[in-house]
Amino acid sequence: MKMWSLQNLLFILCIALSCVTGEAAVIHVSGYEGGDVHVSCRYDSGYEDYEKYLCRNDCGNSDVLIMTTAAKKDKYSIYDDKSKRVLTTTISDLSSRDAGKYWCGVTRTGTDYYPAEVKLDVVPDSCCDRSTKIQSYEKGSVSISCPYENSYQSNLKYICRGNRPSTCQQQAVTTSDSKQNGRFTLTDNKASRKFTVTITRLTQKDSGSYLCGVHRDTGLDVFSAAELEVKGWCCVKSNRLNGTVGHPLTMQCPYPPQHGTNRKFLCKGDHRHNCTDVVTSQNNSGQTDLRFTLIDDISSSSFSVTITELKAGDAGTYWCGSDSEWSAGNYTKIQLSVVFLTVTSTISTITVETIRPQSTYTPDKTVKDASLFHSVVYIVPAVLLLILIFALVMVYKYKCHKVQGTEVNMNQKIIKDADREEVMDDADIYENQDVVVYSQQRTSKHQSTCHQYDDKRQQDSVYQNVTAKKKERTLH
Repeated sequence: MKMWSLQNLLFILCIALSCVTGEAAVIHVSGYEGGDVHVSCRYDSGYEDYEKYLCRNDCGNSDVLIMTTAAKKDKYSIYDDKSKRVLTTTISDLSSRDAGKYWCGVTRTGTDYYPAEVKLDVVPDSCCDRSTKIQSYEKGSVSISCPYENSYQSNLKYICRGNRPSTCQQQAVTTSDSKQNGRFTLTDNKASRKFTVTITRLTQKDSGSYLCGVHRDTGLDVFSAAELEVKGWCCVKSNRLNGTVGHPLTMQCPYPPQHGTNRKFLCKGDHRHNCTDVVTSQNNSGQTDLRFTLIDDISSSSFSVTITELKAGDAGTYWCGSDSEWSAGNYTKIQLSVVFLTVTSTISTITVETIRPQSTYTPDKTVKDASLFHSVVYIVPAVLLLILIFALVMVYKYKCHKVQGTEVNMNQKIIKDADREEVMDDADIYENQDVVVYSQQRTSKHQSTCHQYDDKRQQDSVYQNVTAKKKERTLH
């Protein structure tokens, strides 16, 4: 009898275990730490009005977590949709300790009914092991590429900011359903199994983490991560060049190697957003000034622009680039100053005037002002020089006239002294001649350059006058 009772007990236990394990469907559910997870179990018809519950492990009395008699308990909540015969239990604020095996149960007389076994995985709410690094610049645009598996071609795609997968879809900035949302545009290329999100009119606030998500009907969504850095335009390379009016000048413009086939151009303007092309690599497209020549050297990843003959109006700010999206890293800013170089033979002076880049520069007005400035610079020194030369000549003539007057007075005095002589021999004559000579020598010391020939002639004249008077007295 005892033996029979034991056999019956084992039989009943086997039936009970079969109800628990053999008939139950297995459901795999995953959730993120700190997030929620929904466990849904479908049960058979006829159990709509029965009490249901969720339990863990062996489903003993202590393993029952929540029952339909109490809709919410601790972090568990339960809802029985009798019309669809689906029991749904929500577990909130997940942690790693929540991972494991669960059962959906139906209370009934004798052995309970377990329609489903639930296996719950709890993963960290972060993504991902690898992240794509992307750089761009303010006011420009950027494209984030998001690959996915072939089986997800028809699934919903989306992108969100941050790195929390649990809330990404709810906070998505754009999806494959909406296509565009403000500055964000999503394009799905199913043939290449990749969707692309383009962000325009970038600001530095757009920097940060992004998640590309693909929604799955069961289990967690699939994500890939990108890290975007938006740089300011302070990082644009800047050069300063000086040129001379009438002379040639060459500007050098490097560009990224991947832009070898891009359109190269040089434009002029105080700011890049109002820059006007002066020369391009596309056969002078839109070019009006043929003094500018662009030569592209793909092997060195640079191009040069030569101005054959500089003009004053060429001074200003230039931008040379290879990307129409205005990416700052692909541009060189050149500030050109133009120098006037003038040589004047009259006063042997070289005048240099520099025209620097100005936001309100007007070539005609500058040239006119420069000409007026040159006129003043040249005329004033010339007038002062002429006045100085005239003053020196007047002083020079005055000194010469004074010396000559002194000579005449001395000669007249010598003649009068000769008249007073009653008798004068030849020795006296020669003595007077010596006096005259001595007088002339003293005079020459004061003015060595004043009419030396006239001095000799006046000396001979005095000598002849004295001799004649001597002879006249002798005859008498």
